[in-house]
Amino acid sequence: MSRPADRCPGVFSAHPAADGHLARIRLPGGLITSSQLQALVGVADDFGDAHLELTSRGNLQLRGISDLDGAAERIVDAGLIPTPSHERVRNLQLSALTGRRGGLLDARQILDDLDVGLRADPGLAHLPARFLFGIDDGRGDIVGEAPDAGLLAIDGGTLEVVVGGVRTGRTTTVEQAAQTLLAVAHAFLVDRTDEWRIEDLAGHPAIDEFLDSLATAPPHRLPVPPTEPLVGWLDQDDGLVALGAVVAHGRMSSRIAEFLAAIERDIYFTPRKEIVVVDLSEGMADTVLRVLAPMGLIFDASSPWTRVSACAGSPGCDKSRADVRGDLKLLLSTPDVELTAREHWVGCERGCGSPHGHHTRVEATDDGYVRQQI
Repeated sequence: MSRPADRCPGVFSAHPAADGHLARIRLPGGLITSSQLQALVGVADDFGDAHLELTSRGNLQLRGISDLDGAAERIVDAGLIPTPSHERVRNLQLSALTGRRGGLLDARQILDDLDVGLRADPGLAHLPARFLFGIDDGRGDIVGEAPDAGLLAIDGGTLEVVVGGVRTGRTTTVEQAAQTLLAVAHAFLVDRTDEWRIEDLAGHPAIDEFLDSLATAPPHRLPVPPTEPLVGWLDQDDGLVALGAVVAHGRMSSRIAEFLAAIERDIYFTPRKEIVVVDLSEGMADTVLRVLAPMGLIFDASSPWTRVSACAGSPGCDKSRADVRGDLKLLLSTPDVELTAREHWVGCERGCGSPHGHHTRVEATDDGYVRQQI
């Protein structure tokens, strides 16, 4: 039986939801500049529901869009879709603090080279919109997201190739890193029929042939993916400060986003829906904390909102059996409620927005909520 068409939304292929159209903006590496964020604030206010939502791939999406053409024009003008033909395939994840705090190497240039190479290759515009690239600087955060074509740094100049979330025992160099990932993507297109992800393939001879051409990796231990959230005051290696935060439901009001843009610093969104503002002086970081914490940004790493997420639920989604966000908010407002593990609340069996790693799915059914370990 053939697989249904990939309907993963973009900007030019927005998804019609119960509360209006939903558009998803891919952010390579989760990075957005202050001017781009300010532009999205205008789009959310003028055409959407005055909120920006974080996704489980470090992207942003806008809901309730009333004028798709007007919204798309503003998003393009902000430089967020430099190559329209490749809009939905720019699924590029990167260790958020690479080059600033920890890690074995600074992987930002690899990410930039990958994005440029991807957009310059007409053939790769045919990748499924769910195909995921990932670059892990050695800390284990991105390899834990199981990228289809990924790299894991094992020292300052060498990276192990990860395919379908699995270490291959093959390596590439920093200089060849981006081309290696693009080659894996091309091999996937040779091997696939209608599969969305490498893990869906029954076999992958073209991928295997390419991997056989690479050097063998020396024995090394896989890093344990970090469990602590990137939330709070984070000292950078250069003496500056990064601030990490979350928002309830991963849903940020345009007012909060406007204040974030006013800081005039780059911002990274992570697959765990964290918001990381980088390259702050200590004085600036202190001001940001005092201004934005009362507005709803959560800088407390012990907050339950760092360990829980939810799909849109009703009334935004007509397939949902419950107002999962409302029910979750009610639960967390109950005194003495504690969450000790990661949870994702969903309104139906589709499980939209689910994190990749181990978590508890709390699914709404006709008979109430059911918990399942994923």
